[in-house]
Amino acid sequence: MLDLSSIGMTGLIGIAGACGAVARYLLGRFVAERVGTRFPVGTFCINLTGAFLIGIIFALATRHVISAALQSVLATGFLGGYTTFSTMSWEGVQLFRGSSYRYSLLYLGGSVICGLLAVLLGLLIGGHLA
Repeated sequence: MLDLSSIGMTGLIGIAGACGAVARYLLGRFVAERVGTRFPVGTFCINLTGAFLIGIIFALATRHVISAALQSVLATGFLGGYTTFSTMSWEGVQLFRGSSYRYSLLYLGGSVICGLLAVLLGLLIGGHLA
């Protein structure tokens, strides 16, 4: 038997995910139009802002400032649609295939290290907001 409350939650997460995907597309296009596409600055910014925001969301949820349901909608839904590990991986491989070995390593390594630092910063700031 289906639980109607879980169907409602699933729908909210789906809508939030769609909104996150649209936000990712718009921000990526905005950055690419201004900076170019030689180095994937747009995806880098998207993933770092997503990592930062998930830190804030989890800090607020841990301190019960936001509900577990809202945490799921924002983190799994919106940020799941907004951030993109697959695009980051593809762009890193494309840089490598184009003989931009340093840029590839800088991009992939920087994405992971800066992403972790962004989550930690988000947790710290979220903890102070709570």
